[in-house]
Amino acid sequence: MVRTGIGIRTAQQSERLVGQIHVYDGEGKGKSQVALGVVLRSIGLGIQTFMESRVLLLRFLKGPGRTYDEDAAIEALQRGFPHLIDQVRTGRAEFFGPEAVTRFDKQEAQRGWDVAKGAIASGLYSVVVLDEINPVLDLGLLLVEDVVRTLKQKPKHLEIIATGRSAPPALIEVADLHSEMKPQIAETDIPGLDGIEIYTGDGKGKSTSALGKALQAIGRGISQDKSHRVMIVQWLKGGNGYTEDAAIAALRQSYPNLVDHQRCGRDAIVWRGQQQTIDYVEAERGWEIARTAIASGLYKTIILDELNPTVDLELLPEEPIIQALLRKPKDTEVIITGRCKNPPAYFQLASAHSEVFCHKHYAERGVELKRGVDF
Repeated sequence: MVRTGIGIRTAQQSERLVGQIHVYDGEGKGKSQVALGVVLRSIGLGIQTFMESRVLLLRFLKGPGRTYDEDAAIEALQRGFPHLIDQVRTGRAEFFGPEAVTRFDKQEAQRGWDVAKGAIASGLYSVVVLDEINPVLDLGLLLVEDVVRTLKQKPKHLEIIATGRSAPPALIEVADLHSEMKPQIAETDIPGLDGIEIYTGDGKGKSTSALGKALQAIGRGISQDKSHRVMIVQWLKGGNGYTEDAAIAALRQSYPNLVDHQRCGRDAIVWRGQQQTIDYVEAERGWEIARTAIASGLYKTIILDELNPTVDLELLPEEPIIQALLRKPKDTEVIITGRCKNPPAYFQLASAHSEVFCHKHYAERGVELKRGVDF
């Protein structure tokens, strides 16, 4: 992870072969969305490179009886690429606390964990996502010791993603990455506008969460007969090495009027104080696309990925962004991501703001990034 520059260089010469254990927890929004974002990238890697990049999405506490926004998009990808993704849902469909735990809940949790253990031991998967396993452990539906022991024995290549609030200390201890999402309250008298979400902070998971949000929105559009159109604009991320592009392109091919996607910037790290003319030109190009999309009313969900560092690097001014957000249609949802040293004033307009804190990151130990997971 680069702390003094902003961006990811996709033309890197090497990437890691050893899989890592990721834990995303905290009270803030975005944890399950991170899981979906990794799914999107992993599928994209398989489409893009014809590699064996099979992913298992195991969703605890999300059993039959309720439909989730992302279901339709995942099903569409499964139809097109059945060899790349498996999904299993277990548990009840409604929220419950420790006092309401039943025998059925324990049986469902064990059923899901048995599937997970088999998948981990098989060596057939490159990524296993354990969505909402943290609250399952917190509720005592599974033994923490069994989960930790199994993860320690995983195949070297396997990537594990564990999400949900209240991750137990024993799981955090064996994790190679731990990001905590904390809700932030704006210290202002200005009421937050409905439908503006911001993900910031030094931890990993901001852009990945936005991709998960995009997958949810695309699924909503599919299930609502293409009435929910999605725009994804990404700054500081030029180049063609991003694995999610292939999955998004596949969805666009099946649903051409549903999602638009635009990248801006060089395939390079942008260093503070070393901005180039092309950085300003590309930032402005992206903003014109984003501004038009916001004002048009055509899009129900708009992802502005890495807008925060673009503003923080002074590649874009704040005021036009504030004005565009103030005038956005009420039913348009805007998701803004990226770390920043100086929070822009438009943070005060957010109805939801999660700051991602980095407690542990494998990059700080010199471990390389990985396609299909990190980008």
